[in-house]
Amino acid sequence: MEGIVKATKAAQEKLQKLKGNEKLIAELEWCLGSYTHDNNPKGLIEKGKEALKVLKAQKKKADRSVSKKIIEDLEKALK
Repeated sequence: MEGIVKATKAAQEKLQKLKGNEKLIAELEWCLGSYTHDNNPKGLIEKGKEALKVLKAQKKKADRSVSKKIIEDLEKALK
């Protein structure tokens, strides 16, 4: 599950740089902290999927704003 932590952190950092989505950023942070305590990935997966949708939508609006690697890493980790 190391991959999901790394991919989710990268997605969270990208969302912070893009501004907006403060609620999702906070939820991702909470889920990351929760996962380190209980090793239950349910929240990370759920919020990771939300982040993936937001990042894909942003990439459609402005292709260079989100790297293909962040999206691919998150998709791979969520499988």
